[in-house]
Amino acid sequence: MMISERDDFSLTGPLHLTSIDWANEHHRRSVAGSLVQGIYVAERDRQLQREGPELALSPIWSEFFHFRLIRKFVDDADNSIFGGIYEYKPPQQLSQTVKSMEFSPRFVIAFRGTVTKVDSISRDIEHDIHVIRNGLHTTTRFEIAIQAVRNIVASVGGSSVWLAGHSLGASMALLTGKTIARTGFFPECFAFNPPFLSAPIEKIKDKRIKHGIRIAGSVITAGLALAKKATQQYSQNNRALPAPPDPFEALSDWFPRLYVNPGDHLCSEYVGYFEHRNKMEEIGIGFVERVATQHSLGGMLLGGQEPVHLIPSSVLTVNLSSSRDFKQAHGIHQWWREDNKFETKVYQYSPINKKSLS
Repeated sequence: MMISERDDFSLTGPLHLTSIDWANEHHRRSVAGSLVQGIYVAERDRQLQREGPELALSPIWSEFFHFRLIRKFVDDADNSIFGGIYEYKPPQQLSQTVKSMEFSPRFVIAFRGTVTKVDSISRDIEHDIHVIRNGLHTTTRFEIAIQAVRNIVASVGGSSVWLAGHSLGASMALLTGKTIARTGFFPECFAFNPPFLSAPIEKIKDKRIKHGIRIAGSVITAGLALAKKATQQYSQNNRALPAPPDPFEALSDWFPRLYVNPGDHLCSEYVGYFEHRNKMEEIGIGFVERVATQHSLGGMLLGGQEPVHLIPSSVLTVNLSSSRDFKQAHGIHQWWREDNKFETKVYQYSPINKKSLS
């Protein structure tokens, strides 16, 4: 049986992490990415009928770090494995010697992205379309995921739970994370190559043109949002209803970790999304952006739910190393490679009633 190199931990896994420092960002990112890869491999194990300790390749992706996959999330239509729950169970002697054990998770809930194989691609693409249409919350996959997250958070608390996902799975991790964060629990979230649905403005080389397009977009988006809000308030005033809360304010203290490659057009807009908010503050029209940043122009024109990809605050990590093609720029293996150069920035959302973006 032919084994894909990307599935083989001994060839492409982070073998250098023989000792984990849970306070180290590179270590945490590498472990989270490996657990997501374990879900990809679990699905390919299923499709290729690689069963049992002799054939299955997925267990080593988690067991190398002393995690065990205790539950698989199975799609109700095609029986594909789209996610799962890992439990961290280090040996007793290891738990006494591993650095910064207090930063380790007890459970990690991980979601894979699209698998381009016959057994699962049609169902995966169906969910990709749900992401584009802001309808991921209506899917049975989300129902399965959010119920599992709620149960574990209720059992051990949000600080002991990590969410992790890649591509489509990153959208699922962000959506479940946002849903839980609105209840006051802030789980760690590792979103690798999360889709950002907008025109590819980040590809424009001329910074003035790029900035001008973003300002125009913000003004239009904020204008539509304020007009819609005024209409709603007029209706609520007539019915003596209280004004709805700022949907971003409840999430402003949650900092999901977003991992973005500028060569991946599916996620690269996150770079401009957060930089633009700072620039709007600098030129004195931060209020416009604080309104605009909560809304997607396409989403408002089409109606529907708040887009998954719009995030108030984040820890944004950009891979500054060049990629040979889109496949490498979008792949998950890049996030644990030692030879890549990463830059991390923290972005804090300031609610609309505050003066500045910190």
